[in-house]
Amino acid sequence: MWRQVWGRRCFRMPSGDVLVLIDEGGRVVEWGRPAEELFGWSAEEAVGRSVTALMSEAAADGERQSDRFSDAAAMLVKPLLQGTSVMWRVLAAGDALPGQDVAILKAVFAHSPVGLHVLDSQLRVVRMSTATGGLHDAPVGHLLGKHFTEACELADPEEEAAVARRVLESGVPVVNRIVRRIKAPGQPTRRIHSVSYFRLEDSHGDVVGLVASTVDVTERENAQNRLALLDTVRTRVGHRLSVMDVCRELVEAVVPAFAGIADVEVIEDVVGGEDPPLVPVHPEVPLRRAAFEGRISGHPVGVFRPLPVGVFCPPPAGTPFSDVLCDLRPRLVSIEEDSSWLAADPARAEVIRQSGAHSLIVAPLALRDHALGVVSFYRHQQQDPFEEEDVAVASAVCAHAALCIDNARQFMREWIIARTVQRRLLPQPPAAHATVEVSPLHLPAPEGGGAWYDAIALPGARTALIVGDVAGQGIAAAITMGLLRTAVHTLAALDLQPDELLARLSDTTARLVAARATLPLMDPLSREPLTADCIIAIYDPVELTCTIARAGLPEPVTVFPDGTSADLPVPPGPPLAETGNAPFPATTVDIREGSTLVMGTAALADEVLAPSGRLRPLLDDAGTAPLPDLCDDIAHALAGDHRAGETLMLLARTKALPQDRVLTLPLPADPEAAPIARAAARHQLETWGVDEETAYTTELIVSELVGNAVRYGAPPLQLRLIFERMLTCEVSDRATSAPQVKHARTIDETGRGLFIIASLADEWGTRYQTQGKTVWAEQPTRGAAVKRPE
Repeated sequence: MWRQVWGRRCFRMPSGDVLVLIDEGGRVVEWGRPAEELFGWSAEEAVGRSVTALMSEAAADGERQSDRFSDAAAMLVKPLLQGTSVMWRVLAAGDALPGQDVAILKAVFAHSPVGLHVLDSQLRVVRMSTATGGLHDAPVGHLLGKHFTEACELADPEEEAAVARRVLESGVPVVNRIVRRIKAPGQPTRRIHSVSYFRLEDSHGDVVGLVASTVDVTERENAQNRLALLDTVRTRVGHRLSVMDVCRELVEAVVPAFAGIADVEVIEDVVGGEDPPLVPVHPEVPLRRAAFEGRISGHPVGVFRPLPVGVFCPPPAGTPFSDVLCDLRPRLVSIEEDSSWLAADPARAEVIRQSGAHSLIVAPLALRDHALGVVSFYRHQQQDPFEEEDVAVASAVCAHAALCIDNARQFMREWIIARTVQRRLLPQPPAAHATVEVSPLHLPAPEGGGAWYDAIALPGARTALIVGDVAGQGIAAAITMGLLRTAVHTLAALDLQPDELLARLSDTTARLVAARATLPLMDPLSREPLTADCIIAIYDPVELTCTIARAGLPEPVTVFPDGTSADLPVPPGPPLAETGNAPFPATTVDIREGSTLVMGTAALADEVLAPSGRLRPLLDDAGTAPLPDLCDDIAHALAGDHRAGETLMLLARTKALPQDRVLTLPLPADPEAAPIARAAARHQLETWGVDEETAYTTELIVSELVGNAVRYGAPPLQLRLIFERMLTCEVSDRATSAPQVKHARTIDETGRGLFIIASLADEWGTRYQTQGKTVWAEQPTRGAAVKRPE
């Protein structure tokens, strides 16, 4: 406080000089040189005497010694803490403050709503405003002389003391620093203040202390934190399309910003994509814990055991959780040790006890009177308990999360349907083939897709190996894939070459594109382009060749039995429905027995199929390895990759048809060809052990095929019998004319040959080569077996 001593002697002293130091008993313990000159007593005379007696004598003596005092000297009296005692230091204050400035200071310290604290160089409180008390509730007089952080009960006193000392040393003010108090007894929450520090200097520039101004901003900060939480939830929740993932995003967004523990329980049908039930929810409807997050400070490892995720957790009756599922009304619950609902849920009660939770908000996940689940927010340990305003925040958080969960539920339902459709449309399981071993690798995309594969048996023991991929996702891609796969099977029955088969398949795809273009504009499918790729390879185990054509997919790879690999030089073709009039180029390559043909979708192009691919060595080391093991190795290597699109790979290890299963016989181009062919066929059928009925039918088929080739074909002629899963008769010639089935009249002598073949054989057809054609017919083997030489 300011004091003024008036005299009549003109005396000027430098501001800040020490005059007198007085102990708390009022006795002088130090008498400076300026005091000797002002009052006339020496230090020996003044030290130890009462300052009151000295001032009384000075006032009485002033009337008699008017020549000693002619003007006033202004002095400043300040408290000084030494040990546990408060002493008073009297300083020369220089010129006195103007009356207006003094009035302003008095008004500010008495009535300002901003708390003002004057601190000395040791950060002790020497003066403070009396209107608000600043950060504390204790009387002002009890706080003078205490350290600032102790007087204000700050939550982090060491950090605040460090900040204040930096301002004291550097002089750089710190403005609007947010600090928290220790929770005071009887108060529901901790108060939050905005604190600013400014350094104090005297007229000589010497540092004399700090001023700390404080403003209570608890309501403002809480409101801003709630708005920031809602913004965080809207930004971070809902990016994924899985119900469990959305729930995980929710708990990560609210812990620890809003709650110390968050527990999300979702109705089981919602997780599976089914429609949520109406309120009130039946007590027996199962809930699954979808996400749990709890951060418990100070607990050693193994002490806090959170609730397990993924398990069923039906809420017991009479608990806040079951009540919320009945009326969809959020609840603020105070957790007490004797709360009756804790006894109904022992597992949850144990977690609450371990965590020290003391406040709970239970809010519903609901959408249009349909319950999706329930969310529990806990605050524990030193966290402030929830307030009524927090219930509205929790409801807003859950409303956004419920919308995201419902979107994920609908996507999940569509994904399940699409995956089911795709899985049913793929070979289940892949058919076994005597001349090729097939092993597929299928890694579905998270959104589903339209990739497929096929291994179709063809006449002459050949096999068509197919990999296709329809761009897009969901049910539309799966259905389109099913249509194209059905078209491939239909076209393969015509025994077309790969390039011709792709051309026909491209025409089918173009018709699907045209049909999609006619859909109404409001149909989402009308805005999705239809793009499809396909690769077809036909393996011939007799010639040991493979004819390949591709439309958009990567170049295939062959792995030889010795472990080396090579890319097959198959010219690229455009995607299906984008060919115009351009044909698909086909390539025929020799392929050794025991080689493995590898074909896949574009997702495998860089990693596996490319010569420099990261996983290409897995193919190089798999010359004789089991194909399922190789698929597993590649699948494990791709597990952590973020692939663009669906991953599907088909591995086919080739086998040669044994020579004793094939009869190849050149024939003359004259009427003698038929008897030669019948005799050779009869002998071979006896060797294979074919029954008499099948042998007789086969001789008749051979005779008619050869006779037709002699009459209408062009030399050279060749007969081939193949004994595998079916008994196949093939007659080849150089003519390109197509045979036609005719219904001969009774008086006609010719025209019944192909009609007889069509009646006797299970299947028959014509296959065209680069030069000429092959007419074939198939019959079942009826369990016959090849007789091995003894």
